[in-house]
Amino acid sequence: MTKQQERARARRRHEEKQKTVKPPVSDATRDKQVFGVILAVILVIAALIAVPKIIGNQDNATPTAAATSTATSTASATSTGGLAAGQKLAAGCTAPPAPQANPKSLTKVPDKATAAGKTFIATIKTTCGTLTFELDGTKAPQTVASFLNLAKEQYWAPSPCHRVTTEGIYVLQCGDPTGTGSGGPGYTFGIENAPKDGTYPAGTLAMARTSDPNSNGGQFFITYKDTKLPTAGGGYTIFGKVTGGLDIVDKIAANKALAPNPTDGTPVSPISILSVDVTEKKA
Repeated sequence: MTKQQERARARRRHEEKQKTVKPPVSDATRDKQVFGVILAVILVIAALIAVPKIIGNQDNATPTAAATSTATSTASATSTGGLAAGQKLAAGCTAPPAPQANPKSLTKVPDKATAAGKTFIATIKTTCGTLTFELDGTKAPQTVASFLNLAKEQYWAPSPCHRVTTEGIYVLQCGDPTGTGSGGPGYTFGIENAPKDGTYPAGTLAMARTSDPNSNGGQFFITYKDTKLPTAGGGYTIFGKVTGGLDIVDKIAANKALAPNPTDGTPVSPISILSVDVTEKKA
């Protein structure tokens, strides 16, 4: 075989080998791939941050309960006064107004003497009808004094009930004008009249808080079925009871919460507080 033939044969072998080799990634393509990976990581982190948490927020009913992981918070769900994807009005309800963008901030804890030894009747008008509460200023004077003051200041007008739980714990949580579950009036106070056994009968009106026993503020919850709550940290202040409209709460709870957790999160059927009026109950 001549040298010319050997060179030709070697050239053919090289060409055949090149056909099976993947082309190298250009610098531009490599930059795009790296950027894509970085962008994907950023989006994942952003998604985790955006999911509203129940645990550790300003005013929460059960800090030891599972986090709600509400994919759509009430604040975003009703930011335009409409319904979020997956939401539907319960019978007899009207569309909720948008949550407050800039709720009132009150820095001074009201004097508990204004409620001590007295009983009050609260009338709460909502987008699903009227609820009535009887407030016990004898057993929970500080809490009731705060409730009276927030009603007077129209702090809750309007505000969505941002959380419903439907498994193990049966509550509708309200009182945050922002609808995020993290809003408070600007002051906090301690626990009063918490049951030592953690028993909260149906129709109980109690304060929501974080794991901090001094984090009571503006959020409260209604139990629509008998409920046992953790006693760690001192329990949750009972300051009254529902005397009318518990069937409304039942109706909201029956439709459960939005995905991804239908047992704990933003109600599928929204309900918002429109006004709160309180009068003293005379003997």
